[in-house]
Amino acid sequence: MNNHSNAGNNGYQAGLNSKSEKDSGMWGLEALGMKNLGHVYRNLPVSKLVEHALARGEGVLAGNGAFCVNTGKYTGRSPNDKFIVVEPSSRDEIHWNKLNVPISEDNFGRLYRRVLSYIQGRDLYVFDGYVGADPKYRVGVRVINELASQNLFAHQMFLRPTPEELAQHHADFTVIAVPGLHGDPEEDGINSEAFIVIHFAKKLVLIGGSKYAGEIKKSVFSLMNYFMTKRDVLPMHCSANMDSEGHTALFFGLSGTGKTTLSADPNLYLIGDDEHGWSSDGVFNFEGGCYAKTIKLSQENEPQIWDAIRFGAIMENVVLDPHTRIPDYDDGSLTENTRVAYPVEYIPNCLIPGMGGHPKTVIFLTADAFGVLPPIAKLTKEQAMYHFMSGYTSKLAGTERGVTEPQATFSACFGKPFLPLSAAVYAQMLGERLDKHGAAVYLINTGWSGGPYGVGKRIPIKYTRAMVSAALNGHLDRVQFHAHPIFKILVPATVPGVPSEILDPRNTWSDETVYDRQATALANLFVENFKQYKKACLDIVEPAASAEACALMEV
Repeated sequence: MNNHSNAGNNGYQAGLNSKSEKDSGMWGLEALGMKNLGHVYRNLPVSKLVEHALARGEGVLAGNGAFCVNTGKYTGRSPNDKFIVVEPSSRDEIHWNKLNVPISEDNFGRLYRRVLSYIQGRDLYVFDGYVGADPKYRVGVRVINELASQNLFAHQMFLRPTPEELAQHHADFTVIAVPGLHGDPEEDGINSEAFIVIHFAKKLVLIGGSKYAGEIKKSVFSLMNYFMTKRDVLPMHCSANMDSEGHTALFFGLSGTGKTTLSADPNLYLIGDDEHGWSSDGVFNFEGGCYAKTIKLSQENEPQIWDAIRFGAIMENVVLDPHTRIPDYDDGSLTENTRVAYPVEYIPNCLIPGMGGHPKTVIFLTADAFGVLPPIAKLTKEQAMYHFMSGYTSKLAGTERGVTEPQATFSACFGKPFLPLSAAVYAQMLGERLDKHGAAVYLINTGWSGGPYGVGKRIPIKYTRAMVSAALNGHLDRVQFHAHPIFKILVPATVPGVPSEILDPRNTWSDETVYDRQATALANLFVENFKQYKKACLDIVEPAASAEACALMEV
């Protein structure tokens, strides 16, 4: 493909449609039933994708060089609009619930025909790449977009092929994203104009009605969460990094807990920030990029993420100064879920390929807005299983409509919306790996201390980083622990660089009786949530340990 440049707008527009950028054929799209298309652009380089997106009015360049889009009505994932096709090969395996909602083959077929009709006469952008940094488990993915900006997102988020790999690329998974097509709830059997429909037998995803690019990323993750288990790979919603001695650490956590921030440490090597697999050989990144929240981003606290937001990165719903176009990361007027995607190579100490050995340390992150969990605690294997299946964090007042005070949120395996199978399947796989490889597991609270949100203070990130370092470098192997009287988890007496008085959260509250009442209230929420897993609990853990694990439900 030849480069071209045109100073005038007319020449530039002609350049967008030049034969140098498009193939005379269809790149195999006819096999999907696509026909009468406009131009089909395959694996354009970043510079050309940005040019196309600008010319098409899909967004603007920010002052830092990143491309910035406004995703409109949908500024986050839309879990109520996600569906899984009921078909014989997966019907009996799927854990059907309010997040895994069935849709019939007939309704899928109707939506697919509407997609094929909609794209006729339109330009399409195709990204062919991979998911899975370990070649042994690598999966080919094809993302087909009507928006150049969303294709830029796919290009930066997934693993980019070499020219030789591209020439031989085979798509195991296919995602078709057409946000300009709105579904019809009455005709299509969906809930709104937006739809995210996964067909496991066809390994095909249809996305319409939403310009939020995270739907593309998480749909592929849902596919991996189904198919990797069949290859004895534990798919995980976690970040991962490695120290200078080759020790791998995993960071599980829901949005807003610091998963991306804490894994991007200048003193450690980043494997990946969000999605990984744990195979018999070790850990590997599923992706080739990072997808970080930018709300309240600061150069002081997150220098690596700050520096990664440059040309080639794509920001979503970040407010720009109208004159300078400098991002205002403190402005959440469009959404609290402001985002940026960039290739993992933008982090200077990333590992390429993104692979590591079996983890030495596993960290569960929670942002406890009730202010009662210890800043750090060690977990027994049974407690690790309990907290993995609980997946606790908390929503804050003001971040969602109707939320006026902190609310407990439980998301199984720290990623329930993306799990097509029962949480017990993934928990059992984790338990087997913890047994076999002896990883130490810690619960780290990145939330509040000294009182709930609005009264206490957020635990400073410098203390959290110090606690993470102590967990990773083995210092906590040499300190004394005491069991928390309510949660039973093991609290260290000392952590280098952290004031000892904050390690026991009860000591940070002005009224210990109020603390005990608040802590008991949260413990009871754990108990209530875990009742759904009582049978699974008895099935997963070893019989000799099941009493301890299940007794945690009776705090």
